[in-house]
Amino acid sequence: MNPELLEIKNQLTELEAEMQEVSKKYKDLLGRVDPSQQESAKNLLHYLILRKTPIQELQAQLHRFGLSSLASCESHTLHQIQVTLERLGLDFSASSAVTMEFGSQKIKASSEHLFGSHLQEWPTSVMVTFDKSFLREKDLVRSLLKNGMGVARINCAHDEELIWLQMIKEIRKESRKSGIPCKIHLDLAGPKIRTVLLKKGKESGRVEIDKGEKFWLSDSGEGFSDKDVVVSPNEKGVVEALNVGERVFIDDGLILTRVLKKNKRGALLTVERNSAKKNRLKEEKGINFPDSELKVPALTDFDRACLPFAVEYADTVGFSFVKSPEDLIMLRTEMRKLSDEIPPVILKIETHEAVVNLPELLLEGMKEEFFGVMIARGDLAVEIGFERLVEIQEEISWLCEAAHVPVIWATQVLENLHKFGVASRAEITDAGRAAMAECILINKGNHTLEVLKTLKDIAKRSRALKKKNRLVFRPLKIAEHFFEKIAQHGFS
Repeated sequence: MNPELLEIKNQLTELEAEMQEVSKKYKDLLGRVDPSQQESAKNLLHYLILRKTPIQELQAQLHRFGLSSLASCESHTLHQIQVTLERLGLDFSASSAVTMEFGSQKIKASSEHLFGSHLQEWPTSVMVTFDKSFLREKDLVRSLLKNGMGVARINCAHDEELIWLQMIKEIRKESRKSGIPCKIHLDLAGPKIRTVLLKKGKESGRVEIDKGEKFWLSDSGEGFSDKDVVVSPNEKGVVEALNVGERVFIDDGLILTRVLKKNKRGALLTVERNSAKKNRLKEEKGINFPDSELKVPALTDFDRACLPFAVEYADTVGFSFVKSPEDLIMLRTEMRKLSDEIPPVILKIETHEAVVNLPELLLEGMKEEFFGVMIARGDLAVEIGFERLVEIQEEISWLCEAAHVPVIWATQVLENLHKFGVASRAEITDAGRAAMAECILINKGNHTLEVLKTLKDIAKRSRALKKKNRLVFRPLKIAEHFFEKIAQHGFS
C-alpha cells in the first residue's frame, strides 16, 4: 500500500478504536440519557473525540486521494470513518448504526415535534415573535399563518398573563379556521440585568457619557450626590461579583466600560468606547459581563411565577441565560412539581459559560426525548466578542447536529427589512445562512409579512443550493474542555 495511504489508514484506525470505546468508557454517562437518545449521545461523543484531535493534515491527505475528508460527518461521525476505512480495504461487518440517514431522520422527527410540520413551500420552520398590537390588526394572525408562521413566540419579559392568554386564544382560533397548525413557544424572561439610573438622568431616563468619563455601578444611590452618574444593574449580587479590570458592556455592546476600582458603594467604571447615539446612556438597556462570574440564578423568581402558565399552555419553553446542566435540572424539576407532562425546553445559548458547557448541556438535555437549542446571537455576540460570532455560531450548529438536536437561528434576521421595509445586502446573506437551521426566529417589527415572503424565497434558494463546504477541522476548545473536565471531575 502507498505509504501515505497507510498513514491515513493508521490514523483513521486509531480514531475508530477510540470511538469504539465510548460505550464502555462513558457507560455511566450514557446510562443517564433517555433510551431514545442513546445513539445520538454516542454520536456526540464520537464527534467530540474527532474535534479534540488535530486532523487538518489528515483531511488534506484524504482529499488528495479522493476520499471523504470527514468535513460533513457531524450527524454520523463513526460511520463516516468506518466507510472511509472500508475504501482502504478494512471490513466492518458491524458498522455503526448511526448513518447519515439515521441522523437526518432523527433531527427531522425532533424538529416536527418541537416546531410542527412547516408549510410545503417552506424548507424550514419559522417562529414569529408576537406583540399585543397583533390583536388589534384584523386578519393579521391568519395572514401570518398562511405566509409561513409555524410557531408563535410569546416573550414573558413583556405584557402579562392576561395578554399572553388572549394571544394564544387568537392564534388557536385562526389555526383552527385556516387548518394550519401553529405551536406556542413561551420564552422565560430570565435575569433582567438592565440599566436603571439612580441619580443624574433619573428623571429623563438618559444621561450623556463620553469616552474617558467615569460613572458608578451600584445597587443603591446611597452615598452619592445628584450630580453623580449612578447605574443600578437591577439584579442583586452583580456588583459584588465584579473585579477590577473586568469589562462591562452596555446597550448591546455599544458602550464598553471597564472596572476601575471597587468600594462599599459600588464599582467605578471608566468608559473606553461609547458608540451609542449622541453618546447617551439610557435606562432599560442590557448589561453584559463577559469577564465576570456572576452568581445570578438563570431561573428567577419571576420565571418561577410564570411556570404554571407555561406548563399549561406552552408547546415549548425557552430557557434564557442558561449556563450549566444544573440550571436545566432546576427548571425541569420546578415544572415537574406542577405536572408530570412538561413541555420540551429550548436552551438559549447566549453566554460564554453556555458555549463552554455546551456538550454537558446537550447531554443533560438528552435525559428527555425532545429538546432544542436557540442560538441567541444578540447577547452571545457581546459575551464572546462580535469578531468571534461567526465561528462560535457554526460550532454550536455542528455540535447540535452531532447530537441530532434541532436549532433555532435567532436575532436580527432581516432586521432592517422588518423595521424599515428595506433589507441590507449583509442581512440577505445572513438570512441565507439562517435557512440552514431547522427553525428561524423573527423578532418584532412593522413589516412582518414582507419579512416572511422574502425569507421564504431566500430559504428555498439557499436550501436548493445546500452543499456543505469542505471544512478544515482544527481542534475545538469546547471538545478539549469537555474531556479535560470529565477526566478531572467526572460527569455529575
